[in-house]
Amino acid sequence: MARHYELMVILDPDLEERTVAPSLDQFLSVVRNGGGAVEKVDVWGRRRLSYEIRKSHEGIYAVIDLHAEPDVVAELDRQLTLNESVIRTKVIRLPEAKKPRAARRPAA
Repeated sequence: MARHYELMVILDPDLEERTVAPSLDQFLSVVRNGGGAVEKVDVWGRRRLSYEIRKSHEGIYAVIDLHAEPDVVAELDRQLTLNESVIRTKVIRLPEAKKPRAARRPAA
């Protein structure tokens, strides 16, 4: 069963911002080929990091909302980790929306 995930990616600040979305889309083909769906890709742009990572003080942030199987998301995270232009990744499994309970009848 496909689960709901949020993926945050911090990319190397030396990348041109116009190439960020196409390169992310290339990685997200793993999700689409695995039967998942990418709901939203939100590129936040260049931001200052809280602490230095790989001698960088800035990074290009992107947040991706997706539905996929756990093994597909693990493969996506693995491929992102292997890429040199990716500084950090963080995958969070979002809670599923709870179904509303049936209305209770008042006691007669």
